[in-house]
Amino acid sequence: MTTLAPDAVAADLRELYLHLLKHALSDTIHRHTVSMAQKGMEMHLLTVTHPRLRGEDWPALAETMAGIKRLDNVQTCIESVLADDVPGDLIETGVWRGGTTIFMRGVLKAHGVADRDVYVADSFAGLPLPDTTHYPQDAKMILHEIPYLAVEIAEVQQNFQKYALLDEHVKFVKGFFRDTLPSLRGHCWSVVRLDGDMYESTMDGLVNLYPGLSVGGYVILDDYYHLPECRQAVDDYRARHQIHEEIRRVDNYSAFWRKTTLVAGLHNDPRAVRQTG
Repeated sequence: MTTLAPDAVAADLRELYLHLLKHALSDTIHRHTVSMAQKGMEMHLLTVTHPRLRGEDWPALAETMAGIKRLDNVQTCIESVLADDVPGDLIETGVWRGGTTIFMRGVLKAHGVADRDVYVADSFAGLPLPDTTHYPQDAKMILHEIPYLAVEIAEVQQNFQKYALLDEHVKFVKGFFRDTLPSLRGHCWSVVRLDGDMYESTMDGLVNLYPGLSVGGYVILDDYYHLPECRQAVDDYRARHQIHEEIRRVDNYSAFWRKTTLVAGLHNDPRAVRQTG
């Protein structure tokens, strides 16, 4: 009888667990699933097959709107920073039912990581009313009018518990990003995932979190190819700070890049402190 070495068995079990976790959180574990169809401001059930795999619908049952490619991307980025020993915690801004942050915690736990936290940042009350005085780019945004997008913190915590992943390494940051993210300036990050949809929310994430992203870390933009407001915020921030790392496509919605250089004028980058101190 041929048996695998213990390390190979552990690696196989880890991949099987993460594969199952992805499909459970995205509700792609069955051939057919149930999504929500918007008619005006009302939501109606709709049976679908393929959009859920791609993450291009609003699911009724899934804990994450992300499809498999986007969850694969999260896994790849996390495993990359672990392999390269890039310092920092993980954060998602805009978590909905919490599925992607649950997956982040699952990846860390599957690799036996006990010295990194996952930050779960959301208003837990839906999107903010657009501030068109300061951010006219959000003038057409109406997502704040859709109750489906507002998920209370208790439900997100219950979802973490459902997967046995609610522990001391999960940190909740409740409130609109304009109010909460400034308190995280100077924190060290290895993976920053932005899913705030709006220009303002995306810019809040970049301004307050990107300076703390370690060299070798990743920024993931859930709606870069889907929402022009998100893309404009990213392009404006990159132009302002002369960020030239290649933006790489994940799927029809999402993009990411890896931070390879320090950004002039942004002094609270943890690697910058080490290099200059």
